[in-house]
Amino acid sequence: MTSIPSVDLTDFLSNDPSKKTKFIEDIGNAFENIGFVALSGHFLSDTLVSQLYEEIKKFFDLPQETKNKYEIEGLGGQRGYTSFGKEHAKGRKEGDLKEFWHFGQYVTDNPALKEEYPENVTVTELPRFNAVGKETYQMLEKTAQYVLRALALHLDLEETYFDVWIKNGNSILRPIHYPPITTEPKNAVRAAAHGDINLITLLMGAHGKGLQVKNHQGEWVDAIAKPDQLMINVGDMLSRLTNNRLKSTIHQVVNPPRELWNTSRYSIPFFMHPISEMPLNCLPHCVAQGQTKAYEDITAGEFLHQRLIELGLIKS
Repeated sequence: MTSIPSVDLTDFLSNDPSKKTKFIEDIGNAFENIGFVALSGHFLSDTLVSQLYEEIKKFFDLPQETKNKYEIEGLGGQRGYTSFGKEHAKGRKEGDLKEFWHFGQYVTDNPALKEEYPENVTVTELPRFNAVGKETYQMLEKTAQYVLRALALHLDLEETYFDVWIKNGNSILRPIHYPPITTEPKNAVRAAAHGDINLITLLMGAHGKGLQVKNHQGEWVDAIAKPDQLMINVGDMLSRLTNNRLKSTIHQVVNPPRELWNTSRYSIPFFMHPISEMPLNCLPHCVAQGQTKAYEDITAGEFLHQRLIELGLIKS
């Protein structure tokens, strides 16, 4: 593939069986062949999107010493602020040229999980920041639920297979700021080539050049969404579960041309995670006769812990 396919979630939600079937086929083929798809018809309103961008730009424009007080020691960056250059891709020493914020799950009906997850961090300087972040989180989580229902049907599973695992899942909404580049980067890019950890990622803000996806021929393909689209990709957890039938695709955010170094870039991925207990053992019917499992059995929580160590966010 040399471009990213597009689908419309309203087809899956419609009462037209043929539209629903075509959506399942199209998104399944996209995730098997390149691992990325551009999705319209999601649950985010234009108003909510513009409110979120307004709030995150205000936050990243705060003085550095103000932002620093929201970088909470001991959380591995799971909530609040992570400062510039702190995170690096697996296998790299150079920090990515970005700073970011994390909103996490809003548990209301599970005391054990409420205890397990860190509390969300409140930004006192911006009275609307947390409310807008929470609403965005919940609309993206709702969108992700229906995408996973379509993928369950594509995988010959019961439609709601993922529902029990993603309810109160350890998902993260990450507004990212790639600041202007002021000096020649030494071997560093805005986000080095990597695969995502989670089940699926829903990305806001892939509307200009920068995000690139590596196809199966090893070529880098520009992933540019229309203003009303989310870019969605398969993460490593879903790849493990399906024995690589659905592909977790390597992607990167490259530095802009030198004439655009003085500009910021903002993007907002939603990393859909299940609860920690979800087994990521390869589904038996995704292991063809004569084929072996590509991965050891592991839970989502164990896998996440391994990867956070590799990313330099927590110590072993």
